[in-house]
Amino acid sequence: MNQTDATQNTKPKAVQPQANTQNTPKTAPGAQAPTGDGAAPRRRNYRPRRKPAGAAVREAKSNAPQVKIYPLGGLGEVGKNITLYECNGDMILVDCGLVFPESDMFGIDLVIPDFTFVLQNKERIKGLIITHGHEDHIGSLPYLLKQFNLPVYATRLTIGLIRNKLEEHGLNGSTKCIEIEPRKKFKLGCFTIDPIHVNHSIPDAVAFAIECPAGIILQTGDFKIDYTPLTGGPTDLATIAEYGQKGVLALLSDSTNAERQGFTATEQKVSASFASLFNRAEKKRIIIATFASNLYRIQQIIDMAVANKRKVAVSGRSMVNNTQMALELGYLHAPENTLIDVENLNKYPPEQIVLVTTGSQGETLSALSRMSSGSHRSIRVGPGDFIIISATPIPGNEKMVTRVINGLLKLGAEVIYESMYDVLVSGHACQEEQKLMLTLSHPQYFLPVHGEYKQLKRHAMTAAALGIAEKNIYIGENGDCIILSKDAMTIGEAITAGAVMVDGLGVGDVGNVVLRDRRHLSEDGLVIVVATVDSATGELLSGPDIVSRGFVYVRESEQLIEGAREQVRALFDKLEDGGARDWNSVKAHIRETVSSYLYRRTKRSPMILPILMEI
Repeated sequence: MNQTDATQNTKPKAVQPQANTQNTPKTAPGAQAPTGDGAAPRRRNYRPRRKPAGAAVREAKSNAPQVKIYPLGGLGEVGKNITLYECNGDMILVDCGLVFPESDMFGIDLVIPDFTFVLQNKERIKGLIITHGHEDHIGSLPYLLKQFNLPVYATRLTIGLIRNKLEEHGLNGSTKCIEIEPRKKFKLGCFTIDPIHVNHSIPDAVAFAIECPAGIILQTGDFKIDYTPLTGGPTDLATIAEYGQKGVLALLSDSTNAERQGFTATEQKVSASFASLFNRAEKKRIIIATFASNLYRIQQIIDMAVANKRKVAVSGRSMVNNTQMALELGYLHAPENTLIDVENLNKYPPEQIVLVTTGSQGETLSALSRMSSGSHRSIRVGPGDFIIISATPIPGNEKMVTRVINGLLKLGAEVIYESMYDVLVSGHACQEEQKLMLTLSHPQYFLPVHGEYKQLKRHAMTAAALGIAEKNIYIGENGDCIILSKDAMTIGEAITAGAVMVDGLGVGDVGNVVLRDRRHLSEDGLVIVVATVDSATGELLSGPDIVSRGFVYVRESEQLIEGAREQVRALFDKLEDGGARDWNSVKAHIRETVSSYLYRRTKRSPMILPILMEI
């Protein structure tokens, strides 16, 4: 990552110039904290609100041990989860995820956290612990580990998924991955970590009970409570209740489904839906798109294929890699000769095939997207295909998913998606499960995490309804410093936090200015003004030539283009004084003149690019 500024000072007491890293508690909770606006423009910085959910945040009353919580991502957004804990000078990181770009981030592939504060304190960080293997929790690991090598602690399957990711970036050999297991505690500095088994849409997911001198903090990670899970047993509510009896200082809990009433459906419901759909498919080839990390779903598909005497092929690099890894580790099971190579699909009749593929989110380069556009190297979709999209669109991806569905339907395929059938269940807790987590853990302080603001707010309301004092509930933002002790919750100085955009091989080299230009080009197009001038006198020797890209079709707008030429010629007549020219000033005049003329004529403001050739 291009963050040399972030690594100039690695000593704990000298963090960034934008914020006071001593994080002295505020006496006025509503005051605005520094936001890190002085950071490089390639980062999107957030402005912490300094607002608790209820009454004012209290000042500390004693010298009780304190723990500082720095959310660096995952608040006010779904994705990019990363949290830093500090106590007695020691630090640990929890998760390191990414988020997919919003629709107005033209050309951006991924969005990762700003690691400035992490890198400036790297000598104090004892390790990175991971809740589970989804992209929004592990996706940014390679970008951090390229700058700062630290040990990674995760469950067996999660390590397998991490190693696949690190291998793509050439980091597998240099990163130390330590396997952890539920109910087997380990120490990192002054922190004692206890992994707790939870249900999610991927095996080997855990919550963490984090013990430190200040108290016990429970971070749920992504969870739900499934009493009939496919594997692994239900969420370990007994251990959570044990910690509730001991006394939980703070609960950081998943808020994704905070607006949904009731309980999240069991995975068994999807199995019943798949059985019905397989019968409905009859003589057709079945193609199922899902997340490459959703091993539960892949196992369900394999089981259903075996029951219907079908072969299973997988398509998409991440799907192939994850499936192979899960088979080797024993998290997927398939009878011999069930799995076949995609290249051998044509050797079997359609009614004997199930193809599992990536592309449930409409990603441009995914296997399913290429099938919908007819550009897949070896798979052609047609009327003989029965396609199931087994994933809910991530917010912001709805249009891309719809485009893929439309493309598949135009090719004659039958398509089943979210609103038509129960082909998916959420991996996140709904309100009743959130209530159970709050009741069993009985925290002194509650910090809703993992969700957009409306979801965090609704989760806070649920906690308040269960009797947690509003003054002990805090809805944070990325960049907050939340200081907890048994006596008080206070808010320290904000730290640098935000988003770093990844575009191809470039990390952080595209910022708000570049995105603004891309947005401008996409909306209004580009007009290039080319002129040859005398370097000594400033006289216009030839031109100007007007080139339009994405603004108007020149051949159909000759009068408009000629008018722009006349405006530039008139400008040079005014500027001509026989002396040398300030060419930057001349270019600025051209931009202003042409832009004003075109807006008067079209009510559009294309980007104006003057090019002056001196002779």
